[in-house]
Amino acid sequence: MTSSDLRIDDPAVSVPGQTGDGRAPRLRRTRERRWTRKNTILFVVGVVVGVLAIFPLVYMVLSSFKGESEIFSGSLLPAHWTLSNFVYVFTQVPFARYMLNSAFVSAVVTVAALWFHSMAAYALARLRLRGRETVFLIIFSTLLVSLPVVLIPEFEIVRLLGMLDSYWGLIVPSIFNAFGIFLLRQFYMGLPDELEEAALVDGAGYWRIYWSVVLPLSRPILSALAVFFFLANWNSFVWPLTITSNPNLRVVQVGIATFHQQYASSESYIVAASTVAAIPTLLLFFFFQKQITESIKTAGFK
Repeated sequence: MTSSDLRIDDPAVSVPGQTGDGRAPRLRRTRERRWTRKNTILFVVGVVVGVLAIFPLVYMVLSSFKGESEIFSGSLLPAHWTLSNFVYVFTQVPFARYMLNSAFVSAVVTVAALWFHSMAAYALARLRLRGRETVFLIIFSTLLVSLPVVLIPEFEIVRLLGMLDSYWGLIVPSIFNAFGIFLLRQFYMGLPDELEEAALVDGAGYWRIYWSVVLPLSRPILSALAVFFFLANWNSFVWPLTITSNPNLRVVQVGIATFHQQYASSESYIVAASTVAAIPTLLLFFFFQKQITESIKTAGFK
């Protein structure tokens, strides 16, 4: 049989990119994407959930351009668009200072947390230490303790250390979190042992391995954790409200909460301030959404 006797469409002939039955994988994938009843239902449910999730945000943004008399009108679009709410928030209220405080505290906490959490997770995942599993179990069990339970003891510790009404009081207690150690440990346990063994053969110590091998490989998971830590501290309310009374140390969420107490007819101002406060969180999500999903998928719960 010569090559001219063979036909590409012959089921007995297999060519690169085709399966054994002669059908291309692309055709099979296209066939799987057909609008079956199940796929249609899932699509509709996804659209409904997405609309319900995004509608409060859209309503808040549109309401920030309404006057005080229109806030409770029930209409989605403002009848008269105005920027006076934003002008008031940034001229009559030290809202820029509130946002600067939140950004500073969130950034410092994020950097310090990633530094300490990555070192602790590396030790718990890769070093052969006696009692390693017990230590990790104790750290992990702190996730079961809610903030109201430890709020008073933590406040007393901060008071005894003289960190009330200070940036130290806002930063130091927020650095340590069992979730970051847990997620990084799960990621490090999935790293190939050959990388560490090759570095040990080359004469590298554990610190050099951590700095030159582990940290570069941890960029995706560290990026995702950076977003989590930054957002958690940006939206923090209870702890800053508890330990600070100085107006110059107010973070953005506490500043918004004081609008009801200090400013009459403040509903439109609250909506405008909330819209401005939501901008950094939205930007972080849009720029780092890939890292967030990849970290959960790859570091996730192996």
